[in-house]
Amino acid sequence: MLIRTHILAQHPEWVIFEAVCGEDAIELVDNERPDYCTMDINMPGISGTDAAERILSKYPLMKVVIFSANIQETHKNRARSFGSILVAKPVTEKSIALTLDYFTNSK
Repeated sequence: MLIRTHILAQHPEWVIFEAVCGEDAIELVDNERPDYCTMDINMPGISGTDAAERILSKYPLMKVVIFSANIQETHKNRARSFGSILVAKPVTEKSIALTLDYFTNSK
């Protein structure tokens, strides 16, 4: 909810969907085809990292940011290996700024 609040404060025109688990996130992306996606590593069912990897294998142009308090280099490298980035928690103005920059300015 914190991510939603921060993003909508800067982009009130964006539509945000929420999933309760990794499997739901994959289904939601298949049905809604959003431009951007945020994930938490720790989700019920499959991890957010696994869900993001599956999503990006189907939709490689989508931009996905994974949030986690566990920012070990292995997690960062895995996220990069399938086309995502890892942003450190807790969610702050800085982490939201990194996320929005990745969404709107990266290629």
